[in-house]
Amino acid sequence: MNLSFFRLGLRTLVRDLRAGELRLLMVAVTLAVAALTSVGFFADRLQGGLQRDALQLLGGDAVVASDNPTPPAFAERARALGLQTVTTMGFPTMGRASDVQGGATKLVALKSVEPGYPLRGSLQVADSPDAMPQPTRDIPAPGDVWVDAPLLEALGLSMGDMLLLGDAQLRIARIIVVEPDRGAGFMSFAPRAMLNQADVPATGLVQPASRLAYRFAVAGSPAAVKAFSEWAAIEATKPEVHGVRVESLESGRPEMRQTLDRAQKFLNLVALLAALLSAVAVALAARGFAADHLDASAMLRVLGQSQRTIAGAYTTEFALIGLFASALGVVLGYLVHNVFVLLLAGLVESALPAPSLWPVAFGLGMGLTLLLAFGLPPVLQLAQVPPLRVIRRDMGGLRPASLAVLGVGVAGFAALLLAVSSDLALGLIAVGGFAAAVALFALLSWGAVKLLRKSVNESTAPRWLVLATRQISARPAYAVVQVSSLAVGLLALVLLVLLRTDLIASWRKATPPDAPNRFVINVMPDQADVFQQVLKDAGVARYDWYPMIRGRLLAVNGQPVGPDSYAEDRAKRLVDREFNLSNAVEAPGHNQVVAGQWTPGEEGAISVEEGIAQTLGLQLGDRLQFDMGGVQNEARITSLRKVDWGSMRANFFVMYPVASLKDVPVTYLAAYRAPDKAGFDNALVRQFPNITNVDMGATIAQVQRVLEQVIQAVEFLFAFTLAAGLVVLFAAVTATREERAREFAIMRAMGARASLLRQVQRAELVGVGLLAGFLASCVAVGVGWALARYVFDFAWTAALWVPLAGALAGAVLALAAGWWGLRDVLNRPVVETLRRAAE
Repeated sequence: MNLSFFRLGLRTLVRDLRAGELRLLMVAVTLAVAALTSVGFFADRLQGGLQRDALQLLGGDAVVASDNPTPPAFAERARALGLQTVTTMGFPTMGRASDVQGGATKLVALKSVEPGYPLRGSLQVADSPDAMPQPTRDIPAPGDVWVDAPLLEALGLSMGDMLLLGDAQLRIARIIVVEPDRGAGFMSFAPRAMLNQADVPATGLVQPASRLAYRFAVAGSPAAVKAFSEWAAIEATKPEVHGVRVESLESGRPEMRQTLDRAQKFLNLVALLAALLSAVAVALAARGFAADHLDASAMLRVLGQSQRTIAGAYTTEFALIGLFASALGVVLGYLVHNVFVLLLAGLVESALPAPSLWPVAFGLGMGLTLLLAFGLPPVLQLAQVPPLRVIRRDMGGLRPASLAVLGVGVAGFAALLLAVSSDLALGLIAVGGFAAAVALFALLSWGAVKLLRKSVNESTAPRWLVLATRQISARPAYAVVQVSSLAVGLLALVLLVLLRTDLIASWRKATPPDAPNRFVINVMPDQADVFQQVLKDAGVARYDWYPMIRGRLLAVNGQPVGPDSYAEDRAKRLVDREFNLSNAVEAPGHNQVVAGQWTPGEEGAISVEEGIAQTLGLQLGDRLQFDMGGVQNEARITSLRKVDWGSMRANFFVMYPVASLKDVPVTYLAAYRAPDKAGFDNALVRQFPNITNVDMGATIAQVQRVLEQVIQAVEFLFAFTLAAGLVVLFAAVTATREERAREFAIMRAMGARASLLRQVQRAELVGVGLLAGFLASCVAVGVGWALARYVFDFAWTAALWVPLAGALAGAVLALAAGWWGLRDVLNRPVVETLRRAAE
């Protein structure tokens, strides 16, 4: 009898599938591939959508963005290259209805355009909210304004009515349906109002301290656009050019970028841990598979099969089952990623392009690598089983896999995981922490097993405890593997539970229940006293009130600074724009001074937010020179503040600890919780038409909906890792099932009662679960702190009771897995068990 290894592999595959011996391996591989490809499909389609809409999102082939009118040199260069150009200007302001029509007010995103807009994409408008949209190359005529449909409902206006913007009254002529360069964001804080550039002066809204966003878009031949972009990038870095940047899709990230970044990283972490857990499950299941096939392999040797044929047969079997499980995981991952799209409806465009084949290839490669790297090494030892094992069962047992084989497999698997993490710190902490944890668990569990026998007094301890102790200490290697495997599974579960809780809590802290729901800017100095009195008369006793001063950083310690002074992109952007500065005698109560001292009324002193100080390399004692509307001021850093940017309070990068600054243009900002008095907002805007009143009530509700959607997506994928963790627990507990069955059969043959053996089994499972849970929780706190500190950037708040809770959870889960996986051990007839052992 001499079969080819392929035919033999097919036969063994069919037989093992019928016997259910490959079930655990298939589940582990499928879970890992599904978790990784679901995130891969989602990210691939998002990237494809961004590339598809790149030109429309930018509004041109290249865009120069600035907070002041675009320098003439850029327009001259574009004309010299034969490029089309168009300039738009945007800023938030208050739109309102006339008093005759109710006087309602609403924050609008005002945008002025000029002929030729848009250079890329198509503007679609309608004659009424219910009419069919039509593409147009027109722009609003002088005296007209085009608006988003929700603005009509908010202000109680109809087509043809007048919209009041500052000092101007403009006729509502069309409804904006599609605005191609609106931007790729989670939300728009305000409906759009689009007007002709010629109407801007009549509104009186552009003031010296106004924050405006200018966008100079160009379009033309690829060669000309490339030449302009390269020239513009160099020109924007010149010291005399301020606040100018060549915009890209990355710079146009949405307002909730940090939330999405954290969510994406957490999804990657969940997928990584699912893959790592699956690797442990595959290794355990494959070793059990190999142990069950020792006798069959010996028989194949007796029947004349060579070692090469047997090795080839099992390799074929594992390759085929790996392909099938990986393909099943890819299909499941594709279905799951569609659930992500549904859960995040409104946050991402549902009409995303079809995914590429890259996630499919990656999923298949990851599944095969997982199975071949962790499952095949113990199985290949079956080819070396001597024929003599047929009559001597003590020969040909499994040996530990060689370090070289394991090292190559683990290195390849780790490299793939680092690639899929999309974040080096996340990948290194997750993979490196996981590897270190396995070694630590093995070392500590070995020590615990050694101490166990000595700590139990067999003369006074209950019989079930004595027998359980002997069971564990009699096979220390098995105990170490079991405790380490359980601890690894529990580590991932505890880590994700803790991180998920704190991550979601940090997201929800962005909208505390007592946060201000109104932010008013552009209050002029001559309006300050009257404005504050209006708030007090309306019952607003508690509010933030701060001056707002626009200033550009010129020098640090007497050395001029500019974008070229820094290597980090964020630092370049910060010094290339104007800061919002402020002053107050007392430090803000919601800011914490973490270094230095805030001295009220100290002249020539400033307090800097610690984050920007770190980005710009600033330290206590450094002297900063700012240009504030033509007035230069130099001051010394005397304190650093920790600012909670998610507090919904007024916050500033730089503050002067004085009551006022002389000769600088200033406006004021107020943040407060609006009174329940009907019509308060409308009356405020009528009295102060130049202010911008941001109603954050609707925005906070919208942010909460956004966060709930992101949380649902995170928790949905969390189920994959939970399933992978349970698979590891099941594999770890059942790894020694046959050994337990033989030992219990012998005890029962010697007269031990089933009730005693149940107590022994439960004690052993509880002890192993308690130890594994305690070790896993302790390590989870350390790894969680590193992830929170270096990846997710939020405060770690793990409680002291976490190790105790983890130990109890480990005991409960080990008992549950043991009940499910070992329930037939005590019910199997003694004769049957002993006959199996003798065969």
